[in-house]
Amino acid sequence: MGDVPQLWTTKDIGAHLGISRERARQLSHGDDFPAPVGQVGHIRMWSAPDVEAWATEHRPDKADAGDAQ
Repeated sequence: MGDVPQLWTTKDIGAHLGISRERARQLSHGDDFPAPVGQVGHIRMWSAPDVEAWATEHRPDKADAGDAQ
């Protein structure tokens, strides 16, 4: 069987980037933010590697914020 991809909600994105869930939601609506890969109910989910790549390119000061905790 293949690996199960790691999926993040806006709460997870916020925790990883060291920002609020609301700020993560705002960023997720930007044209350059990765598209969600799925949705369960009203909760959208993103590929963790896609978000990490976006953070490295667009927010280098925040890309490793979650590792410092």
